[in-house]
Amino acid sequence: MPRPIVCLTLCFFVWCGALRGEDRLPNIVILLADDLGYGELGCQGNPEIPTPHIDSIATNGVRFTQGYVTAPFCSASRAGLLTGKYQTRFGYEFNPIGAQNEEPEAGLPVSERTLADVLVDAGYVTCLIGKWHLGGTAKYNPIRRGFDEFFGFLHEGHYYSPPPYRGTTTWLRRKVLPGGGEGQWTSADGHTTYTTHMGNTEPDYDADNPIYRAGQPVTEQDYLTKAFTREAVDFIDRNADRPFLLYLAYNAVHSPMQATNADMRRFDHIADRQRRIFAGMLASLDDSVGAILTTLRDQELERDTIVFFLSDNGGPTAELTSSNFPLRAGKGTVYEGGIRVPFLMQWPETLDSGTVCETPVISLDIFATALTQAELPVAHDSTADGSDLVSLIQQPERPRERTFFWRTGQRRALRSGDWKLVCQRHQQGTPQWELYNLAEDIAEETDLAASQPNVLKTMVTRWESSNSEMRDPVWAPHR
Repeated sequence: MPRPIVCLTLCFFVWCGALRGEDRLPNIVILLADDLGYGELGCQGNPEIPTPHIDSIATNGVRFTQGYVTAPFCSASRAGLLTGKYQTRFGYEFNPIGAQNEEPEAGLPVSERTLADVLVDAGYVTCLIGKWHLGGTAKYNPIRRGFDEFFGFLHEGHYYSPPPYRGTTTWLRRKVLPGGGEGQWTSADGHTTYTTHMGNTEPDYDADNPIYRAGQPVTEQDYLTKAFTREAVDFIDRNADRPFLLYLAYNAVHSPMQATNADMRRFDHIADRQRRIFAGMLASLDDSVGAILTTLRDQELERDTIVFFLSDNGGPTAELTSSNFPLRAGKGTVYEGGIRVPFLMQWPETLDSGTVCETPVISLDIFATALTQAELPVAHDSTADGSDLVSLIQQPERPRERTFFWRTGQRRALRSGDWKLVCQRHQQGTPQWELYNLAEDIAEETDLAASQPNVLKTMVTRWESSNSEMRDPVWAPHR
């Protein structure tokens, strides 16, 4: 072989070795569940539905017992996660559903840089698989927001299996049962159930909401959780020799409720049909997380990869059966059940396995952690709201009293230390503030607003101070 080719070949292998060694930029994998309640995982204390693969992230890394998101519903929460800033800083506050996704201002403002924007400019390959829900028109498409690859859908939800839902057991909300009346109706084959218990009809999730590959619609026949996992595994395999960001935003366990018949058979012992479907959906999600972790191991990427697992908000219990135990309320509220979520992280050889972190953390920290650990500059002004989780975990002796802020319309909250300020309602235009000590009352059962007026006043002042830094909404749903 001529000498120049030998030199080039040797340089190529040295370069590849560096990428797979200590000098490699860490891969970032964000596994985001949808509407998964705080109390549903095995590692969170629930023995009913086994989740061994998700639990393994806690076993091999860190479980945050007080992990928060920035909003109690999907879209605004995702805006905070992907920008590392409270979404109210740039006026993104609400949750577009259905045709609202096509409205010109209903999306993550194009002036905001996403984590993908930052990392792709630093030499990362970036990919979003799954649910976007940050704008359904062309300017918001993920491939215009820093993602090299996109496979998924743009709106708030999607059927897991296309009509006529073959191979699945499906549970759908209706105002009126087929033939009239209320209650439950199940088809003769047992695979479709209609229920009126919510008093509304299942949204038209798939209307104008195809599955896309990049900017082109495709036909997908696989059960959607499995399809997303298939694509994620392929992305990892193709990019094992370079640093990557994989944002795998499952729509599981969001409605519509559909489980494969095979997964349903795994839970024959659960008598409640709705709960059994939920169990099948969660089991499929857990299997999929297992496939991602296995692929990282097979590609010898575990020690080079920071893996995060969390939910975008709390569970809607009546809709899905999703439990937020022992927290109060759920999705849509700023009580703990709406904004405190399962939050796990692993990075073998960097973070000790089996760590339980009691310090409050928030989804904004993922952005800051990714940039800090990739040794990229992180803004330290008022527009950067997260903190590096690795430093927090490795220096537990440092005292930290973090303050978190929430505003979604008239629903407001602030956490500072152990104190939690909540406004779920107004009376004649006046906020009805509630006050809780979470160290003593995790379930928010005892309102201390009347008995602790000085603390209440301080907390309201802090909320108002934080709120003064935020923008008015750039878009709101029509009433």
